Amino acid sequence: MCLIGRRESALKEVVNKFELAKFSVYSLDVSKRGQVSEVFSEILAAHGHVDVLVNNAGVGYFAKAELITDEQIDQMIDINLKGTIYCAQEVIPSMRERDIGTIMNVISTAGLEGKATEAVYCANKFGVRGFTESLLVELGDSNVRVMGAYMGGMKTDFWDGIYERDSIGHLMDPEDVADILMANVTTRTNLNVDQVVIKNRIVG
Repeated sequence: MCLIGRRESALKEVVNKFELAKFSVYSLDVSKRGQVSEVFSEILAAHGHVDVLVNNAGVGYFAKAELITDEQIDQMIDINLKGTIYCAQEVIPSMRERDIGTIMNVISTAGLEGKATEAVYCANKFGVRGFTESLLVELGDSNVRVMGAYMGGMKTDFWDGIYERDSIGHLMDPEDVADILMANVTTRTNLNVDQVVIKNRIVG
């Protein structure tokens, strides 16, 4: 199994925390097409094939549409949308050839409905949704499975610099979300889960 992320030190922390001795770590900025091709070539050479690709890289900037900067727009599109496309492109040929595999695109409920202060974020998430739904059609004649995962906010570092830590205590635990998603990756005869929506429970 492989962990891919921008910061190798953070990936190694995950490996050490969960004692993932069988995991390989690859440093990658998914917004860089050349890096994506290089790293996935290394992965395919080392492991032979990719059974499951989980596209989970993401960044978000939240403000009224007219206040989002050009740099923020570019980062969200490059990482959230183009990064998802780049990584999927690297595994589709071998999955088609083997006629097996799963591509899971972690999208966010921002890919299902527009939200205040999230206009640009929603725009690129709607783009990932369109890409995901089109892959479902393109790969419909194969046994390659495609799933879009739409979830609300979770208690992760994603919110650093946006909200204080104690203000996100009511959000979902990422471990719970991961359990749900991986349960739906399991190959089942004559069945494909192409969409999973997970929302925070409303209390009060």
